[in-house]
Amino acid sequence: MAISIKDKVAVVVGASSGIGQSIAEALAREGMQVMAAARRDDRLAALKGNVAATFHCDVTKPEQVKALIAAALDRFGKIDVLVYSSGTNVPGRSMQRLTAEDWDTIIDTNLTGAFRCTKAVLPSMREAGGGLIVYISSISVPVADVSGAAYQASKHGMSGLARATSVEEKKNGIRTSVIFPGVCLTEILDKRPAPTPKEILDVSLEPEDVADAVVAIVKLHPRACVPELQIVPTKVKRPARRNAPDVEFYSGRPRYSRALR
Repeated sequence: MAISIKDKVAVVVGASSGIGQSIAEALAREGMQVMAAARRDDRLAALKGNVAATFHCDVTKPEQVKALIAAALDRFGKIDVLVYSSGTNVPGRSMQRLTAEDWDTIIDTNLTGAFRCTKAVLPSMREAGGGLIVYISSISVPVADVSGAAYQASKHGMSGLARATSVEEKKNGIRTSVIFPGVCLTEILDKRPAPTPKEILDVSLEPEDVADAVVAIVKLHPRACVPELQIVPTKVKRPARRNAPDVEFYSGRPRYSRALR
């Protein structure tokens, strides 16, 4: 049975656009006290009327992550839910083109940022006797595609972070959930080395679809946990077998030879 989440507190990191923004707004509509965090202040300003609070936070800066969690605790007294939705990629993502600098940027934002936020929020969740951490990952984890080695490594690492945290912290009532969205109409599509075909865009997920899934997980009774969840476009081509490296599967990317040029 779904529980009421009215007046519970959520911190949504990466909330300035796309999936993160939709999650912040959806949780707020359910009555949660939402602190939306991101590094783009102009985008956060547009959210101020839809959430309880906003906070400037660059997840690559450890001191800003600590300040975010401290500010949420100071204002609301607790954090029931942390959603990590920050993520980036680069056009030069193939091994032939990927630079060490771009590798570091992707890993620092997608994975190390998730670690920093997790590490910062766990003490308050332990003290409260429970909490939920939701990580927004990618379908490139269960199904190999051409999103690049750095991106896939970061998202695979996020799964390891979530699983280890869950094993260690379940005795404290802390749950983790990793969501693997397929191709979704967000700004990260603009960083692809080849444009996504219109026929894929026309049937892609909307950010609100992922947000609805997050709301459903947040509303579960604390005795229940969804460790992992795939959410994919219904009409995008699927592979003949689960691990087939068909890059049109869920991610909607063009074939390898085109995408990696």
